[in-house]
Amino acid sequence: MVTVAIIGGGGWGKNHVRNFAEIQSCRLKTVCDLNDKTLAAHKAAYKNVGVTKDSAEVFADKEVEAVVIATDAPSHYRLARQALDAGKHVFVEKPMTLSPADAEDLLRRADAGKRVLMVGHLLEYHPCVLMLKDMVDKGKLGALRYVYCQRLNLGVLRKDENAWWSLAPHDVSIILFIFQAEPVTVTAQGQAYLQKGVEDVVFAQLKFADGRMAHIHVSWFDPHKVRKVTLVGSDKMATFDDMDANEKIRIYDKGVNAAGSVVGYEQSLTLRSGDILIPKTPGGEPLRIECLHFLECIEKGQTPRSDGRDGLRVVRVLDAASRSLRAGGAPVNL
Repeated sequence: MVTVAIIGGGGWGKNHVRNFAEIQSCRLKTVCDLNDKTLAAHKAAYKNVGVTKDSAEVFADKEVEAVVIATDAPSHYRLARQALDAGKHVFVEKPMTLSPADAEDLLRRADAGKRVLMVGHLLEYHPCVLMLKDMVDKGKLGALRYVYCQRLNLGVLRKDENAWWSLAPHDVSIILFIFQAEPVTVTAQGQAYLQKGVEDVVFAQLKFADGRMAHIHVSWFDPHKVRKVTLVGSDKMATFDDMDANEKIRIYDKGVNAAGSVVGYEQSLTLRSGDILIPKTPGGEPLRIECLHFLECIEKGQTPRSDGRDGLRVVRVLDAASRSLRAGGAPVNL
């Protein structure tokens, strides 16, 4: 049984607390947070869980084997580094760090200490994303041509990170997971309409060596709440709409057929529009699946699906897009 501590019990962190407290194969010993009300709420809900405002207590506790870090993004690197240096396994929320150099440093420390380093790329554990990846891997869409992702809403506004760093890690991780490749070029453009210097909306494009492309649109200044991924293949197309409670995945038997022989221009390409399939999708809370995976990797000495190297790949793309933003949309090579 793995003994766990969680640093950051508010916001998304409260979901980590709930999951690790309910999982029978681990012991949640401590929740660390700077907010007294947050700690009081957890103490009232989970009688056997200790609370503290001092992360140093967590790192010094020899009973704690693994630390989950669900704090604000600028603190991820510092806390993960301290946890690894204290000999703990680490699950750090996305983004892993705010720079590739810091991500590389965490990797070196984890490798040197033979510790599990896992990043909270939640959607790599979503049953619907796994279904899409299986379709692509088995060629059910034909050759994958391009992907585009939309992650939009009105709020929540942040001051310490822009919409790109706040929202895009989800979509970048999905794209790299499905493509099983890193882009060669990243371009991004955005604007800060609500807070000076903090982009509210960003459009980014990833180009891959084999000609595939991916487009990402993120915004917290939009009238629609959208969480959607669209995959376009040579034979079929598919969508994953995370806002749809009942029909999250749709597969479209649509495409363009090329004539097999030389014909006139008008006859050379024909459109095909067939049935729309809405498959039954498996259930399960993605975060619970992710938490169980972290514990299993510790117990069996396995490498997490979203390990530190996956985290580094995502940070490289996020950083490249940030540099493109600062350069007015100029392409950045990876």
